[in-house]
Order: sequence, then structure tokens, then C-alpha cells
Amino acid sequence: MDSVTAFAPATVSNVACGFDVLGFALSAPGDEVTARFAEPGVRIDDITGDQGRLPRDAAKNTAGVAARALLSVLGERRGVALTIRKGLPLSSGLGGSAASAVAAVVAVNGLLGAHLPLETLMACAFEGERIGAGSAHGDNIAPAVYGGFVLVRVPNPPDVIRLPVPSGLTAVVVHPDLEIETAKARALVGTTVPLADAIRQWANLGALVDALHRSDFAQLSRSLEDTIAEPRRASLVPGLAAIKQAAVDAGALGCGLSGSGPSLFALCRDAASAQAAASAMTAAVIQHIGGEPQTYVSPIALHGARVVSPASCAS
Repeated sequence: MDSVTAFAPATVSNVACGFDVLGFALSAPGDEVTARFAEPGVRIDDITGDQGRLPRDAAKNTAGVAARALLSVLGERRGVALTIRKGLPLSSGLGGSAASAVAAVVAVNGLLGAHLPLETLMACAFEGERIGAGSAHGDNIAPAVYGGFVLVRVPNPPDVIRLPVPSGLTAVVVHPDLEIETAKARALVGTTVPLADAIRQWANLGALVDALHRSDFAQLSRSLEDTIAEPRRASLVPGLAAIKQAAVDAGALGCGLSGSGPSLFALCRDAASAQAAASAMTAAVIQHIGGEPQTYVSPIALHGARVVSPASCAS
């Protein structure tokens, strides 16, 4: 086999009340990684779409570290060379480092014909995410691997709970012309929260999970409230409250920061309300932030990373 290319999707993490434990996958955009056999070890042959900002040293690159972890798990002596195509903007809150790590392990797994379980792929990608994001929490890695809507009870070793996706549930994501470093955003959250905020967050999380199981959009809407991270990060996104209100006024069930931001997500009961919310959110982002935002409308992708270009048989 000559090479294998894998795609891993953008993901929305936290999902309001699910700080560090909830996430879901979009159908697009995403990152692609091509793996081919090379001398022992891991090397990065090329990266496109990053404006030259990501490290080419495999030991410092999220995809390279993830691929190395997978080779180690297998005891594989052969090496691989990776080509990374970034379809996700950097520091966007859309799980870019997770997508590269996941696409790398899926590509290498396919190249080697290893057929590893998803739990192992997630554990290896988790090591790459630790390098790329400065820390790893699982709520981007898990939906990129498993697809759908997931709850990460324990990230490593993985204990991932797949949640049902109500029929019609559609996501909107708007990426403003901003960048927010994950480490900076996490520092704003701190390490302690008032008990009252924690109780409210637990209640919302339980209600959201129940709403997904019963396809109760009204309860889902009431549950999309973050009392822990978003209030402390609001200053990073100008006009955040107004943008969220514009989404709800246009028919969204709720709106909030995607991950640590600056991207914002909204969940909607169907594709038509999602299109209306997307237009309203985009207009509000232009009004309050400016620039040229990128807007995506997507159903919750039921499948995660996948091989998109199987290796061709060597003659």
C-alpha cells in the first residue's frame, strides 16, 4: 500500500453546560492527513493551510505525536511520513488540533491495516492533543473519533458515552475574524467556581442529556446555559451577548461559545431554522466584530473520522 488519507471533522466542545465533557461533530469542515511508509519514526513532509505557523518537527506537532503514539502501541518498527492539510482555522474553537491528531491516527491505522478499536485511536490522538493545545480534555477528540454527540466521562483511558441525536437537530457555527489561544481562555476560567454555579451547571447538563434522549427541544433550549466558563470568557468575544440573542431571536434553541471561542455555535430544531439563525448570527458578528466571518450549517455528523482515500496497491 502506498498511502492512506483520512479526514477528521470540526467539533464543538463544551456545548454550553458540558464544560470539558460534551462535544459533537460537524460534517464539515475538517482536516486531512495523508500517511505513507518512510524510514523508522515519524516525520512531517508538508503542511498546507496553516500559513507556515505549525511546527514541522513531528515531536512538536499534534499529528506527529499522535502518529508516534499509535506506532508505539503497535510496536511497529516501520516509520511514516505525514502530509497535513488544514481545513480548520487555527485557534478557532473548532477542535483544530484534535482534528489533525485524529486524522493522523486514522490514516496510520489504515496504512498499517491495524483495525484498532476506537478507544485506542482516541487514546493515541489524546497524546497529540496534549501537545497541540497545551492540555487535553477529550471533548474535541472524542466526537472527532466517534462522531455524533458524546459525553466524555473519563478522557484517558477513554470512557465515552454516545448520546442520541434527535431527528432534525442542526448546528450552526460562525467563526469570527478572531483568534483565541486555548491556554489564555482556560486561564480565565481559573480552578475554582462558586458552589451555586456548579450546581446550576450540573442541573443543566443532566437536563440536556435527558432532552437528547427524549427529543425534547424545549428542555434542550432551557439547558443550553453555561454558568462556569462562558461568563469568564465573554470579554474575549466582542458583542457575545448580542450575537447569542440574535441567534435565539431567529429561532435557535440556544447559542454559545464553541470550545474556548471565538467561534460560536447554535443548535436548531431543523435545517430551516438553522439557516435563519446562521444569517442572523453572521450579521451580528459583522456588526460587533467586523471582518469576514466563516459560517457553517451542518447536521450533527453521526460518524467521526474516516479514510477518504484508501491506499493504492503497489505494483
